[in-house]
Amino acid sequence: MTASDRQVLTGWGRTAPTVADVVRPATADDAAAALEHAPPRGIIARGLGRSYGDPAQNAGGQVIDTTGVSGIHHLDIDEGRVTADAGTSLEDLMRWLVPLGWFVPVTPGTRQVTVGGAIASDIHGKNHHRAGSWCSHVEAMTIVTPAGGKQRITPSQDPDLFWATAGGMGLTGIVLDATIRLKPIETSRLLVDTDRTKDLESTFELMATTDHLYDYTVAWIDLETTGVSMGRSVVTRGSFATLDALREIAPRKAERPLDFHARALASTPPVVPPKLLNHFTLRAFNEAWYRKAPKHRVQEPQTIGKFFHPLDMLRDWNRLYGRLGMLQWQPVVPFEALDTMRSIIGQLCAATCPSFVTVLKRMGPGNPGPLSFPKAGWTLNIDVPISSLHGLGSLLDDLDEQVVEAGGRVYLAKDSRLRPELLPLMYPRLDEWKRVRAEVDPDRVLQSDLGRRLGLV
Repeated sequence: MTASDRQVLTGWGRTAPTVADVVRPATADDAAAALEHAPPRGIIARGLGRSYGDPAQNAGGQVIDTTGVSGIHHLDIDEGRVTADAGTSLEDLMRWLVPLGWFVPVTPGTRQVTVGGAIASDIHGKNHHRAGSWCSHVEAMTIVTPAGGKQRITPSQDPDLFWATAGGMGLTGIVLDATIRLKPIETSRLLVDTDRTKDLESTFELMATTDHLYDYTVAWIDLETTGVSMGRSVVTRGSFATLDALREIAPRKAERPLDFHARALASTPPVVPPKLLNHFTLRAFNEAWYRKAPKHRVQEPQTIGKFFHPLDMLRDWNRLYGRLGMLQWQPVVPFEALDTMRSIIGQLCAATCPSFVTVLKRMGPGNPGPLSFPKAGWTLNIDVPISSLHGLGSLLDDLDEQVVEAGGRVYLAKDSRLRPELLPLMYPRLDEWKRVRAEVDPDRVLQSDLGRRLGLV
């Protein structure tokens, strides 16, 4: 293992920076051994740093950068099963596997997520209503815990530790590798239907009545509109094209059906003008984005990058939010609490909340993870420049209360400011998770800023 160096770390939102000693193991054994030499302030694993808040920070302690241990150990090309190191990015998995006719089972809005991070956050995507979250496709993982050392666990043989680790924010052990079931694809293109809705009610109706017809669905919402146009959206839905369908719709693209290109087209400069993203620029952007979308278009071939990861085309896009950074907030409320989601969106619009990326999705049932975020219902995601809205903290505190009242929760991988007393109300099985954590880490070796902030450690 290389010597540690002291670094200032933040999440992708670039808020709440703290200093830790960062170590970079060269092998999985080095990563496992790090637990034996953890400092008094503890240790936490970190991947590519795409959690928006502070789960991969550890002020005054140690952080293990896992990205140096990356690669595939085993690939069953016939069954669609891969075993990969925890530091392997989803981008690398796609680059290696898409040309072979396989895709990751779940992807969020970025490819820059590691396998270990995907487990710690139990990531979800546009297909949760059909496929669930990431850990529902993990058959086994190798994990090292302070009390139990290195062990191979599965959801059937070790259900308590497995599901406590799924969405457990890295606080039950250091994941070393995982075996994942893949999704078979005939082409790397998706056939996408796009509709431009005039208001929030038509958005809800379109998604509720057509969601089941597609593998992937998402709506972009314009939070800068009020009145009769409040909640106007661009709804995109798609599924991977079969080879026959692609030959019929786009014969030239079918000549190389499994091409995959993962690259950024530009980089954000290190310094951007203060408050570049504000009410005026975002209102103009939202208007242009809404107007350029077709009112109705069907079966448009789109690449994986365009459909799933448009923000990855701009490297370091989080710099656009300026020196103070941004805050992301993502709640989910049950389907029967649609009025709550309607009210939340209305309050955000009334507050002229300047969100650059506002998306609405429908989720399917959750998995057994006590801290796994997804549950059946509506989920909304906003990102707001810290400097752009006076009273943002108070507004979100009020909305958190409404989410709790509706039987919902917020996503810990996006959180940077939740009041800790609300956590057990959002995650009623929190005590189950704490019991498992106490068994595998009785001396509280695994620590993080998020863990301390929310009383998880």
